[in-house]
Amino acid sequence: MFNMKLGSCWASATRIGSNTTMAAQGIKIVVTNRKASHEYELGAKFEAGIVLQGTEVKSIRAGKINITDGWVDIDANGEAFLREVQISPYSHGNIMNHPEKQPRKLLLSRAEIIKIAHQTETKGLTVVPVRVYFKNGLVKVEIALAKGKKAHDKRQSEKTKSANREISRAIRQR
Repeated sequence: MFNMKLGSCWASATRIGSNTTMAAQGIKIVVTNRKASHEYELGAKFEAGIVLQGTEVKSIRAGKINITDGWVDIDANGEAFLREVQISPYSHGNIMNHPEKQPRKLLLSRAEIIKIAHQTETKGLTVVPVRVYFKNGLVKVEIALAKGKKAHDKRQSEKTKSANREISRAIRQR
C-alpha cells in the first residue's frame, strides 16, 4: 500500500472526542472553516499536529491564517500534507520569514493515515481542515473526511437552518 518509515515516534494524533469541553482541555480556537460545513458533508474528524516554523506559530497566534481553500494530501511515502493554507508573514519577522502558501506536514499516526487514504481512494472522499487551535500551547488542526454536497443538498441544509432559527426565535419571544 505505502512505503512508510518505521521510526516516526513523534507523530501524535488522536480522534476528536465530544465528551469533554474545550476549556477543560486547554483549547483556544484560532480559526474555524465555516465554508467546509456548507460545501461538504463532514464525516470522521481527526486531530493532527502540524510542523511549523517559529514565525508561523506567531502569525497563527495573531489569527493571521486562512484555511477556507485548504485540503489534505497524502503522498506516495504515506505522509499527510496540508496544502493551500495561507499563513500570513509575521509582521515583526525579518528576512527569514516563512512563505505564505507552502505544504505543511501533518503529524498523524500511521493507522490514521492509512484509514484516511483508504477512504479517499475507495469512496472518493476528500479531507479538509475544519479548525485550527492551540491545545496546551501546541498548534493542532482538526481535519475531517468530507463528501461534496450537490446544489439541492445545500438548499435543503439552508432551509433546515432557517427553520431552526425561526423556531428558536419563537421560543425566545415567549
